[in-house]
Amino acid sequence: MQPKDLPKRVAQLIEQSERVLATNNQYNSNYVDSGAMTGLRASSLSFIGMTFGTNHSYYSEFNSATEGSAEYNAKKARAILQSIQTEIEGGWIFTVKRLVAAEIFSDFLEMAEHLLEQSYKDPAAVMIGSVLEENLRYLCTINDIDVEIEKDEKLIPKKADRLNSDLAKAEIYTKLDQKSVTAWLDLRNNAAHGKYDEYSKEQVGLMLQGVTEFLARMSR
Repeated sequence: MQPKDLPKRVAQLIEQSERVLATNNQYNSNYVDSGAMTGLRASSLSFIGMTFGTNHSYYSEFNSATEGSAEYNAKKARAILQSIQTEIEGGWIFTVKRLVAAEIFSDFLEMAEHLLEQSYKDPAAVMIGSVLEENLRYLCTINDIDVEIEKDEKLIPKKADRLNSDLAKAEIYTKLDQKSVTAWLDLRNNAAHGKYDEYSKEQVGLMLQGVTEFLARMSR
């Protein structure tokens, strides 16, 4: 699911919760239709899990709040979904995910720096390049740029060079940044394909410095 689809989906779930609540007068005013409630619970937990992760408080709160089919269970479900809607529309979810991603990227770059200090320039170059590619993919995702293309009726991930081009075209970063990213990806590819004599430890050091600075700017 793309970020642009989240507001529509959470609105659909809120509408579904309204329909569930409307069933309370058909049987008992204190209860809603158990089948409809089960459907709402399953759909909502799937959405919350994919959007926030199953460890998020929204997931655990919704899970515990909707274990029954009483009217108050359905009202709690609607209230939680409305809170999620507010958070999504305010853009807060993407701010949190950006911070988490930045922390993960930082950890791997620290590992690459340690490898480089031990003169393991080749695995360091591959690791830095992998962090860069994942960040390009992440930047595309939060900016509603497709990260897959259709080929032979199948969706396949775009290559890093294509992601780089798409991001620059969308003016997420400058043409100068695009050229730098291209150079870093080329160095990574040389390392990944065993062309170890085509770059030096010093060049990997400059790559680490450049990618670290680039990611810092992109995370603001």
